[in-house]
Amino acid sequence: MKIDMSRFKNMTKGHRWDLALLIFVTLVCGLLVGTVLPGRSAISRAMGVKDPPKPLAIPNPVHLSNEFASIVENVEPAVVNISTTEVHRAPKQPRLPRGFDQGPFGDFWNHFFSFPDMGPMTEHSLGSGVIVDKNGYILTNDHVVKGATKIQVQLNGQSTKYTAKVVGTDDQTDLAVLKINADRELPVAKLGNSEGVRVGDWVLAIGSPFGLRATVTAGIISAKDRSQAEGVGGEFQHFLQTDAAINPGNSGGPLVDMAGQVIGINTAIETQSGGYQGVGFALPSNTAIRVYNDLIAHGKVTRGSIGVTFSSQEEQSTNPMVLKQLGAPYGIIVESVKPGSPASRAGLQGGDVITAVNGNPVKSGDDLVNAITQAQVGSKVEITYIRDRKERKASVTVESMDRVFGNNSSAEAPSGESSPARFGLNVETLSPERARQLGMEGQRGVLVANVDAGSFAEDIGFQQGDVIVEVNQKGVESYNELREQLGRLHPGDEVVFKVLRQDQDRGLLTMFLAGNVPS
Repeated sequence: MKIDMSRFKNMTKGHRWDLALLIFVTLVCGLLVGTVLPGRSAISRAMGVKDPPKPLAIPNPVHLSNEFASIVENVEPAVVNISTTEVHRAPKQPRLPRGFDQGPFGDFWNHFFSFPDMGPMTEHSLGSGVIVDKNGYILTNDHVVKGATKIQVQLNGQSTKYTAKVVGTDDQTDLAVLKINADRELPVAKLGNSEGVRVGDWVLAIGSPFGLRATVTAGIISAKDRSQAEGVGGEFQHFLQTDAAINPGNSGGPLVDMAGQVIGINTAIETQSGGYQGVGFALPSNTAIRVYNDLIAHGKVTRGSIGVTFSSQEEQSTNPMVLKQLGAPYGIIVESVKPGSPASRAGLQGGDVITAVNGNPVKSGDDLVNAITQAQVGSKVEITYIRDRKERKASVTVESMDRVFGNNSSAEAPSGESSPARFGLNVETLSPERARQLGMEGQRGVLVANVDAGSFAEDIGFQQGDVIVEVNQKGVESYNELREQLGRLHPGDEVVFKVLRQDQDRGLLTMFLAGNVPS
C-alpha cells in the first residue's frame, strides 16, 4: 500500500497551527477571567510579582481623646481675647543752651538741633482672659492691661468688641478684674480648688498666643509652689508650673484640669527666646479667687501685717546651724520690727525666731507671710517664738499692710475717688533714709518714684525724685494722707502741689505745680 507522505505532512502542519491557536486563545481567556474574578493580584501573579499590595479601605470615624475635646467645648466659650491701646507721648523737643537760640546763628542751631513734634504714639498689645461671672466680670493679668488707655474684649467666635472697665488690679499677684456690658448673660468658666492639683496631672492652656484666638495646648503640671525661692515671681506669687505651651498672648487665660475647672491663670514663661520652651507658670486659682473677691468688694487688695521683716535670702532666715544655736528646731528669724507696729507693741524684737502662727508651724518665709496676710485685718493671731532659747507666745493684732508700712504705692483708691495713680504719679512715703540721700534730712512728705508718660503729672511738671509736702496748702506726710487729699478733689477742680526738688546746680528748690484735676 502506497502512502502519500506529502499529504500527511500537510495535515500535521495544519494541526500544529490549530493547536497553537487553541493554546493562545486559552491563555488570553484565562488572563481575562483572572482579571475580572480575583482582581489585580491575579495579574501580579501572572507577571511574577511576590507579596502584592492590598487595596486600602476608608475606616469608619472614631473619636479618640474625647475628654480633651469635651473640656474645650465647655470652657472655650468663656475665654476672651483682650486688646489694649496705650498712648506714649513722644519725647519732648530738646532745649538748646541759653544764648544758642539767639543771634545770627540761631536759625542754624534750630535747624540742626531741634526736632518736630512727633505727637502721641500708640501701642497695641494682646492678651487673654476668662469670664467668671455671667454679668461680664473677667479675670486676667495686671500686666495685660497696665497703663492701657483703652481696653477691648472680644468673645470667642464673635467679631464684636466690648470696651472694658477696670474694676481693680493687684500688682503683687499680677491679677486684674475687668467688667464688660454685653446686655445678656455670658458663658462662665468654673473655678476649681488648686490645692487638689498634683504634679503629673493633665492640664489644658487656653488663650490667644501671638493673637491666634481660641488656641488650646495640653501638658502636665510639672511642679507646684514655684516662688521667690526658685527665683520665680514675687512675694505673693506661688505658681503652678506646666509644660503646656504658654506663649505671649496666653497671659490671663485659664489653665484647666481634667474636670473642666480653671485651676490657674496663665501668667509667665521661663524663656531665653521669648517663646515657649516647656516651662510656663500659672497663678493658682485659690489665690486668684481671694484677690478677685477683694477687688470686686473694695477695688483693691488689703493684706494683713504685724510689722516684722526677715531676710529676702531665706537661707539666712532658716539656717539650721543658726537656729540650733538659738534653740529653735525650725522657724523664721526676725530681722527687724517696725516701730509702733502690732509686733512692736506685743514685744517682739529683732533676733526672735517665729516658729508658729495660731499653732501652725512656720518653717519658711512663705508660711509666715501667708498666715499673716490672709488673716482678717483687726483679728488677733497667736505668735509662738523663741528668745534666749525659751519658747514664748504673744497675741498680736493684724493691721493693714498699708497702715503698718505706709508706703504701698500700688494701693488703688475706691472707684470714683481720685488717687495718685490717676494723676500719673507713682509715689511712696518718704523714708528717713531716703530723705538723707536727697539732702532733706528730717523732711517728711511723699516721694515721687516715677511719673507716667503723657499723664497729668508730667504735663504740670512733676519729675522723679520730687517730694510732695502740700496739696492745696494742706500738709501731706505719707502716701495715705496724699491719697486722702486727692480723694476730696473732683474732675475740673484746681489743684496746687507744693514740691521740694533737689537741683544739682541750685540746691533744694521749693516749687508749686498746678493744674485742673483730670477726668
